[in-house]
Amino acid sequence: MEDYNKIIESLGVKFVKARHIRILQPITIKNFYDVQNSLTILYDGEVSFGSEESQKVEEGDMLFIPGGKHATVTYGNTVTAKTVSNEEFMTNRDNYIEAGHDPALIGKLPNSFGLISFEAKVFDTVNFFTSLDVPPFLIKRDDQIAITINQILTEDMLDTPGKGRIIKIKTEEVVIEIIRYILKNKLFVEQLVTNSTYFKDPRLIDIFAYIKDNLGGDLSNKVLANVANVSEDYVGQYFKMLTGINPQDYIEYQRMEKAVDLLRTSKKSIRAIGSDVGYKDTAYFCRRFKMMFGIPAGKMRRRESLMNV
Repeated sequence: MEDYNKIIESLGVKFVKARHIRILQPITIKNFYDVQNSLTILYDGEVSFGSEESQKVEEGDMLFIPGGKHATVTYGNTVTAKTVSNEEFMTNRDNYIEAGHDPALIGKLPNSFGLISFEAKVFDTVNFFTSLDVPPFLIKRDDQIAITINQILTEDMLDTPGKGRIIKIKTEEVVIEIIRYILKNKLFVEQLVTNSTYFKDPRLIDIFAYIKDNLGGDLSNKVLANVANVSEDYVGQYFKMLTGINPQDYIEYQRMEKAVDLLRTSKKSIRAIGSDVGYKDTAYFCRRFKMMFGIPAGKMRRRESLMNV
């Protein structure tokens, strides 16, 4: 348990969005994707997830989707739901959902759910839930988490002194409660054991930090080997042994995550953003971006995700 406390203490949690959503038309989104973690609580109606064996979210239950994980999600009745791509949904989302802005109506509208989006990074460097490689999963009725989500939604809708501080604290509470739920129900045991080991390896932490600070530069295995003070032939094996992925796949994910952040928060050109995150060939950057997110970079800028409706 001490190891998990150290991991929790090392987590940097950042609130991104909170929304109270009403479903206007049943819809199945293929390959739903976002770089941030999302937690959805169903108030009324139907929500399900999974492509092969669909799992139903019961009213009061929560669906957790780790950042960076593709998922098939249905909002509304699965029989009558219209199946669309993530790109189609983002382009025409006003046809399918609407956001509420009255805190008095949270949890009281038909066909509605609450949603919060957040980051949780170990040493402000590596996404904790993504690194676990866990799939989307259900959190069965948990009153503590439900109350906290409602408090975040309410604070976000109001313009009161200290709301940012309250939301930050409450988001940290949600992250801790999710980790407690995983531990209590013995979920993803092997992944947790792995993480509790490698998050204490200073050489790996140095690699994570270097990648974060140099996304636009040379991140070859030769460079990473120098950072970790291991041989170039060994660094890839070392990284994969501890994290389960090879370093170049991890680097590409980090670059694309940063690209999404820049698309949403800056007015830089797509060419400049690609260059900032290490892609000198804009066409190649655009191809890789669409392959990863299912939509062109330009549409990611013009049409934000469900969390930003």
